[in-house]
Amino acid sequence: MEVTANLLTPRRTTRQIHVGSVAVGGDAPISVQSMTTTKTGDVDGTLEQIYALAAAGADIVRCTCNDMAAAEGLAQIVPRSPVPIIADIHFHVEMALAALEAGVNGLRLNPGNLRKPAEIKLVASEAKDRGVSIRIGVNAGSLHPDIYERFGGATPEALVESARLELAYFEEVGFDDVKISVKASSVATMIASYRLAAETFDHPLHLGVTEAGPPPGGLVKGTAGIATLLAEGIGDTIRYSLTADPVEEARAGRQLLESLGLRERKSLDLIACPSCGRAEVDVIAVAKAAQAALGDRNLPIQVAVMGCVVNGPGEARHADLGIAAGKKRGHLFIRGQIVRVVPEDEMVEALVYEAERLVAEGIEARLAARDLGAEAEAEADRAALLDEKGLDANQSAQKILKIRQRAEGDSAH
Repeated sequence: MEVTANLLTPRRTTRQIHVGSVAVGGDAPISVQSMTTTKTGDVDGTLEQIYALAAAGADIVRCTCNDMAAAEGLAQIVPRSPVPIIADIHFHVEMALAALEAGVNGLRLNPGNLRKPAEIKLVASEAKDRGVSIRIGVNAGSLHPDIYERFGGATPEALVESARLELAYFEEVGFDDVKISVKASSVATMIASYRLAAETFDHPLHLGVTEAGPPPGGLVKGTAGIATLLAEGIGDTIRYSLTADPVEEARAGRQLLESLGLRERKSLDLIACPSCGRAEVDVIAVAKAAQAALGDRNLPIQVAVMGCVVNGPGEARHADLGIAAGKKRGHLFIRGQIVRVVPEDEMVEALVYEAERLVAEGIEARLAARDLGAEAEAEADRAALLDEKGLDANQSAQKILKIRQRAEGDSAH
C-alpha cells in the first residue's frame, strides 16, 4: 500500500550516517529501533528476540555489552542477525573495544558514564578505523555531575551541552559518523531538548522518551514526545522505551511511522467506530476479536469494524476492507462497496478470509469477485434499520432543540 500524503513539517536536513546497511539521516527513511532484554551471552535466546523484533518492524537492534560473556556473544550474534546490531556501552571502555572486535555495526556511549576524555577519543578512533558509527546517548538521569551542577539540573541546555562536549572529543580525532540523542523521562523536557539539539547540530537525531514505563502510560508518553517532534520535522530514528516485551516497542514505532505517513504500511491498521444508538453488535468485542485474528498476520491494509450498516460503509469508505453490522448480519465492504453479506457469528472469520485474499490478489480482483446480490441485500437491511430506529437514532435533533431553547431563555434575561 502507498504511503499517505505527508502534510507534516518538512524534515530537517541532516548529514547521513550508516548503522551497518541501514542509512540514518539525510533522505533515508526514519528507522525503528529497540533493545533486547536477554543476557547477550545467551546467543540463541538473544537471536530469537532479535528475529522477533525484526519481524515486528525493528530496523536496528541494540544489545547490552556489559561483560566479556556479552562481548563474546556479540561475536556470534552479529553475523547471524537479520538487522544491524548496536552495542550498548556504559562504564567500561574495555567493553566498547571488545564490542568493536566482535564486529558490531554501532556503539551507544553515555557521556554521563564513560567520562575520561582519553578513553572517549580512543573509542572514537577505533570506531573510525572500522567504519562504525556511534550514538552519543545523553540521558537526563545520568548527566555528568559537573554539567548537572553548572546548569542547575537536567535542563534541555544541560543535555545538549553534554552532547556538544562529547562531539568535541570526537572531532579531535576526526570522527563524525555520529547520531545524537538527548532523552528524558519528562515528555516536556525531552521535546525541548530535541528542539534545541535540532538547532545546535546537523547530525541525525535518535528520538525517545526514556523510562516511559509500562503500557498504556508508556505508549502515551512515548507517542506524545516522539510524534510531536516528528510532526515538526525533527528526528531520524526512534525508539519507544517501554517496561514490556521489546516487541511492543518495535511494533509501536512502526505503527507510529505508518500512521504519520512516514513509512510505507506493512502492518494492520484497524479502525472502529465508537458505537452509538444504532449499533447492532458489541463493537468493542468484535473489534478486539478482529484485532486478535488479524494482528499477527502482517497484512499491510486498513480494516474497519463499524457498528451499523446505515453509515458504516460510507464513513469508512477509505478503508481497504471493513464490515458493518446489520440485523444479525454483517455487510462486508471493500473501499465502501458491499461485496458480501454474512451471518453475524461469521463476521470476524469473513474479515480474515477477505483480508488475506485482498493482500494476495489486490483490490480490483476482489471487487470483481463480489457477490452480485450483496448490494441489494445490504440496502434492504439498511432500509429496515432506518425504519425501526429512524434517521436520528441518537436523538441529536432533540438535543439541538433543547440547546436552542436554553440559549433563547438565557438571552431573554
